[in-house]
Amino acid sequence: MPVIIDGHNLRWSIQKTDEEFDSITDLQLCHIVSRYLKLTGQKGEIVFDGTGPPDKIRFDNINNLEISFAGLATDADTVIEDKIRANTAPKRLTVVSSDRRLRAAARTRKAVAVKSEVFWANLRKQMSRRKAIKEPAAKRWGLSESETEQWLKFFGLEQ
Repeated sequence: MPVIIDGHNLRWSIQKTDEEFDSITDLQLCHIVSRYLKLTGQKGEIVFDGTGPPDKIRFDNINNLEISFAGLATDADTVIEDKIRANTAPKRLTVVSSDRRLRAAARTRKAVAVKSEVFWANLRKQMSRRKAIKEPAAKRWGLSESETEQWLKFFGLEQ
């Protein structure tokens, strides 16, 4: 399911609600969102207001996330609305913003609208989970008698 994120809206929401990330930058946000999208097997786009930094090279190699800046002639909300309208499968689309205008645009096209603080809480929850490492059965049940004999022979400790 593709995700379109209102970048500054999400960053503002994070700074307001999460003390640990109260000084998060656009670049740091993009790296975190990219890791989350990889973990969940999704691809996404994040749109920021304005022109962004003069040198955008540090934004180039971020996987699973297309990053854009709205520029001076428009704003991120308008760009995102255009992306929602242009999407050929809006029912599979998730729009992340706490902006009523964008959530309404998403619902009009039957896309999923998620408030920024809800998205961030879910991201934090998913990122804090560690993948369970499958333990070998021998760790729980011990070695079989024949395996024990083989190791004793190997180390010259035969009985």
